[in-house]
Amino acid sequence: MAKKIGILTGGGDVPGLNPCIKAAVLRAADAGYQVIGIRRGWGGLLNCNPDDPDSIGQWTMPLTRERVRTVDRSGGTFLHTSRTNPSKAQPWQMPDFLRSRYPAETETVDVTDHVKRVLEKLEITALIPIGGDDTLSYGHRVHKEGFPVVAAPKTMDNDVYGTDYCIGFSTAITRSVDYINQLRTSIGSHERIGIVELFGRNSGETSLISAYLSGADRAAISEVPFDVRRLSELLLRDKASNPSNYAVMTISEGAVMEGGEVIESGQPDAYGHRKLGGIGLLTAKEVKRLTGQNIIYQQVAYLMRSGVPDALDLMVATNFGTMAVDLIVKGETGRLVVINEGRYTHRNLDVVAEGIKRVDVQSFYDSTNYRPKVANVLNQPMFLY
Repeated sequence: MAKKIGILTGGGDVPGLNPCIKAAVLRAADAGYQVIGIRRGWGGLLNCNPDDPDSIGQWTMPLTRERVRTVDRSGGTFLHTSRTNPSKAQPWQMPDFLRSRYPAETETVDVTDHVKRVLEKLEITALIPIGGDDTLSYGHRVHKEGFPVVAAPKTMDNDVYGTDYCIGFSTAITRSVDYINQLRTSIGSHERIGIVELFGRNSGETSLISAYLSGADRAAISEVPFDVRRLSELLLRDKASNPSNYAVMTISEGAVMEGGEVIESGQPDAYGHRKLGGIGLLTAKEVKRLTGQNIIYQQVAYLMRSGVPDALDLMVATNFGTMAVDLIVKGETGRLVVINEGRYTHRNLDVVAEGIKRVDVQSFYDSTNYRPKVANVLNQPMFLY
């Protein structure tokens, strides 16, 4: 009987997930392994009833060469995704067949024993979770419980600790630069100040690098609170010095004004995160009030991670998928596939819990003038993180 590899995608979708899955399936087939796709991330293992064939069919999918033949031509993840955390499942998330097994009075429930039982029932011998900090933190938990895991980092924020690069980052920057430059036609035609809000919860790398590559005048990032009066003065100066009489800036959704708070809304998800967004609009209103200038405010938001991957994400995703299976075949599990100092390699999965990855403000950001500052490129990492 062929050994089986499980694969799932969790958290936000990004371009490159489908190519990663395809590469893993093809390499696994070459090595004589079968692959089982788990639907909707960790939610698939939470909701799957291992004693019910219909439930197994609903929450899993056999992955063959034929099934994945064309999936790399589209963005997102055909396995779908969720932000489920089986170590902190809420009562309303529990499927009916599990409710009687866990105390109803508890606020959250750890169903990791059930997850392991499902993996055993499916005869999965190793698991490849593809995700960001949250998805990988639970993958690390499963690894610590003794189940073989090889993980792949994915997030358009590029903030998984231990790797230079995460699937989705390049495409997000490419999209952002394109939209910023397209917006210049309207911002310039109306001689306004443009404020472009980009995804980026705790790391401001998307705002920083998008501003750097698009030539935006200013950039507000998550790591550095900004003085909106100072920012307004700088934008007025930028506008006056531009022959076309306009200015444009980027801002991370997780950025904060000095003395202010991160703008969040809604209920926390399974990992304690509330929905971000709105700091760009608040900044636009304040800049207009302080300067008297008309503003064009634009959230790029989900457009940053929509559509097919660019060539870099296609390459990294394909190689990450291939590497993950190679490690499983060699019996080297408890690993995270990474790019380190520009080379493909792998690290102990424990690394995802060892730190946080943020913009190196001292090296790459002018905190006084709110703009990228790359004074020295020599020997710097490729993505300036």
